[in-house]
Amino acid sequence: MTLDTIKNTNSNKILFHFMIWVFFILTSLIQFYESPFRINNDFYVQWATGIILFYLNYFYLVPALLLQKKYWKYFLFIFVIIAVFMIIRINYFIPEFKHVRPRMIPPEDLKLIYKGRRTTAIMATRQPLFFKIGPSFFYILIITISAVIRTLTEFYNNQQNKLIAETHRTNTELIYLRKQTNPHFLFNSLNSIYSLAHKKSDLVPDAIVTLSELMRYMLYETDNKTVALEKEINYIQNYIDLQKLRLNNIEDIVINVHGDTRNKFIEPLLLISFVENAFKYGTDYKGAAHVKIKIFISENNLDFWIENTIENYIKDPENSGIGLVNIQNRLDLLYPNAHELTINQDDQFYRVHLNLKLDEIQTAVN
Repeated sequence: MTLDTIKNTNSNKILFHFMIWVFFILTSLIQFYESPFRINNDFYVQWATGIILFYLNYFYLVPALLLQKKYWKYFLFIFVIIAVFMIIRINYFIPEFKHVRPRMIPPEDLKLIYKGRRTTAIMATRQPLFFKIGPSFFYILIITISAVIRTLTEFYNNQQNKLIAETHRTNTELIYLRKQTNPHFLFNSLNSIYSLAHKKSDLVPDAIVTLSELMRYMLYETDNKTVALEKEINYIQNYIDLQKLRLNNIEDIVINVHGDTRNKFIEPLLLISFVENAFKYGTDYKGAAHVKIKIFISENNLDFWIENTIENYIKDPENSGIGLVNIQNRLDLLYPNAHELTINQDDQFYRVHLNLKLDEIQTAVN
């Protein structure tokens, strides 16, 4: 956030607060509509002290005392401040107290009391207590509103900060996982080209061109959080073409795509790990591979099936499984409630089914 943006935001907040106070003050003036000359100085003092109390409570008392669970200090400060404001108003501004003062009851009034007659003299001695308590309710209301607003604001800010921290953590982890994908893919592709070069195949130039297309996609098309689905599928097709160049029997390598890929977006390089593993473990020592892929798109859902043979698979505990662990972590981070991954394995085949809810809008990197 730039300095100008911060200044504009602060200016907007000040203007908003100013308009709110003007609204409440004008609303309270309705009671003087028929007699505007009845407005006394205490009206202005009441609102001035109320505004002071609101911001004193909002900016200092609530965050420094109430939210820190220093309840006794908080309520003591509130009591003292309200008492000071009320003493000032009672002695200098509230007009009722100019004529109603606590005093000793004269003897002639005491005689009336014994006779059972309540006079204004007795009420005069009791009136100040009511007037002292009554105006303080205004301050209590101000305090309550200020405390509620500040408490809710702190809660919202804490939730936003947690969300931002979680987003940064997720983005950092995704960048790490993407960086893992690139060298893993490049390692497998170079192995394929090395196999062709070892056989002194004339297909090496074609393999290098195909690899360059794959690398171009990885470098320039995957900067955003999501990419067009049709580009991602084309990338998978190029990878399959690269694998076909080094194999002797490609009859059982099949990819079928059904549905409309337009205006659909997906996390880049999400499906390639399944394809890499299928070729890695679905190719026998004779250079024959059994890899079958089916992609079905319906509205904003993608169903991805892939199958490969595993009868000659010998697990390497140190180097295997990197791709699948990677993609599972990415799915958990990017599609926590929008994917379902099912993996089945028997004595002959390894099958993966991924159901994914696709994005309909491309998302750029923040």
